[in-house]
Amino acid sequence: MDKTNVVTLAAPRSPAAEAYRALRMNLAFTSLDKPLETLVVSSPSADDAKSQAAVNLAVVMAQAGQRVILVDADLRRPSLHTFFDAPQEPGLTGYMVSHDGEEALALVETDVPGLQVLPSGALPPNPADILGAQKMEQLLMHLKARADVVVFDAPPVTVAVDASVLGARTDGLLLVVRSGHTRRDRIAQAKELLERFRVRLLGAVFTDSSEGGLLTGY
Repeated sequence: MDKTNVVTLAAPRSPAAEAYRALRMNLAFTSLDKPLETLVVSSPSADDAKSQAAVNLAVVMAQAGQRVILVDADLRRPSLHTFFDAPQEPGLTGYMVSHDGEEALALVETDVPGLQVLPSGALPPNPADILGAQKMEQLLMHLKARADVVVFDAPPVTVAVDASVLGARTDGLLLVVRSGHTRRDRIAQAKELLERFRVRLLGAVFTDSSEGGLLTGY
């Protein structure tokens, strides 16, 4: 695992790492009545560093004693296998096309106690259809049985419907906004799309800011 790309491991006492710990606490307080079991991390557009945010959030959750499964649901530009130096296949798509049931769930152990990863698997020609398939409900059931929280890294909201389709099946979506980079019109467009799919928007994480990261509510 290349810890240099994961600030919560490379610099655990840094303001950025502390901001991710604060983000975890804020997410917990937004769901006091029903703890979050599944959430999607996405962004309005490409190059907003949403995968780094997903990884760091999953790490601090595991460090807090939770059993966490991080899923690479970006079936267009997957990257989580590179963070953890793990094989990309069979992964998510391997499970979805298999007839072996839960036995086909090839989770990868990481160096972080309590954190497992499900890479993307082979890239399909129809990512939205894979994520919207009925079998996704079975996958969610299996993952929730093995973890306290399941974090999905999904494609940008305005690039494809994948994140919205997946977000509608989970407890909510966290939007990663890159300070000084993400355009305001893309943020508004993303929010409109999420509302159309009735996705619960948990808030927005601002990266590359002076605070290092911040959760705000809409």
